[in-house]
Amino acid sequence: MMNTPENTLYIRMGGEATLQKLVTLFYDKVAKHPDLAPIFPDDLTLTAEKQYKFLSQFFGGPPLYSQEYGHPMLRARHLPFEITPTRAKAWLACMHETLDQMELDKQVKDEMLSRFTTTAYHMMNTPE
Repeated sequence: MMNTPENTLYIRMGGEATLQKLVTLFYDKVAKHPDLAPIFPDDLTLTAEKQYKFLSQFFGGPPLYSQEYGHPMLRARHLPFEITPTRAKAWLACMHETLDQMELDKQVKDEMLSRFTTTAYHMMNTPE
């Protein structure tokens, strides 16, 4: 399916409200995950805000992250954190569980998971 400004994944997923819910549910899981919590701050407020802004543009919505922080440079920004294959899988498991909680069209969910999977494995920077 070709994305047009009216048909981006951001729009098809439900836009701002859906993305806010996704980020909230997701970081509730991250905060409790034994493999992920050690590399995240205790207060996830700013992290969740940045994730929301990034995902907005990642899925074709407003470029909120770039407007505030410049180019995302995902890999470079994640280099200070030890992202192992186990952590990438844990991150994806939390996201998969979050998406399962959301009332999303299966095609939209599958498209989101595909993009998350590619990105999560691209962020790995440390062997086990």
